[in-house]
Amino acid sequence: MIRIENVSKSFYKRDTAVDAVQNMNLTIERREIVAVIGPSGCGKSTLLNMIAGLYAPTRGRVVYKDAPVSGINTDVGYMTQKDSLLPWRSVRDNVAFPLELAGVAKAERSDRADQVIQHVGLRGFEERYPNELSGGMRKRACLGRMMLYGAETALLDEPFAALDAQLKLAMHDLMLRLASENDQTVVLVTHDLMEAVTLADRVLVCTRRPATIALEQRIDLERPRDVLNVRFSSAFKEHYDTLWERLRVEYSEDRV
Repeated sequence: MIRIENVSKSFYKRDTAVDAVQNMNLTIERREIVAVIGPSGCGKSTLLNMIAGLYAPTRGRVVYKDAPVSGINTDVGYMTQKDSLLPWRSVRDNVAFPLELAGVAKAERSDRADQVIQHVGLRGFEERYPNELSGGMRKRACLGRMMLYGAETALLDEPFAALDAQLKLAMHDLMLRLASENDQTVVLVTHDLMEAVTLADRVLVCTRRPATIALEQRIDLERPRDVLNVRFSSAFKEHYDTLWERLRVEYSEDRV
């Protein structure tokens, strides 16, 4: 589905270059869930932005379904760290926004939005505005909007970071269920190693900036996954310990 081929990305402020990603190579298969983890500011979000076509690589290329990404990649849905809901729109109108852009008639987009709203557990809040919702409810509205967009690939940038532990588990379960139902490919950026192992088929540990892949670990835990109990298995602990041993090198070096 996605190939990252010898990709490097640098940003320039006046004459000073800041290297965010360096010589990265990566292949992501169709319907695979890949989690990317590493120190803050190491270039993980930059990688998502290049897959989405928001940034062009400085060197190398990003290939999506055998075609180089040369502009906005409309085949992906992107859920950013901020909820990005439009404050003047109701939950229904926020969720239906992709259909409005596509020219779908109002009655049809309202009906389809209501179906998705029920799916993400927001029934009864269709007419509420973002400032009337909790943080978790806004996250669910964003997830619903991405579902309705129907993207075959979901890019998720720290989507659950601000949620409490109980709601995070519920959102993990919902994300896995939706990805399975919609045959989606998922690329997830997270700082939460437990989250990465719980959700992913494969976890990539990135180095400090500029990001390269320090370790690639396949997570051979059975699917469908019980997000509450899978973390208590011995196999989960083995994966977690292996990843943490490599990840902590980057944090230890960061303190020097």
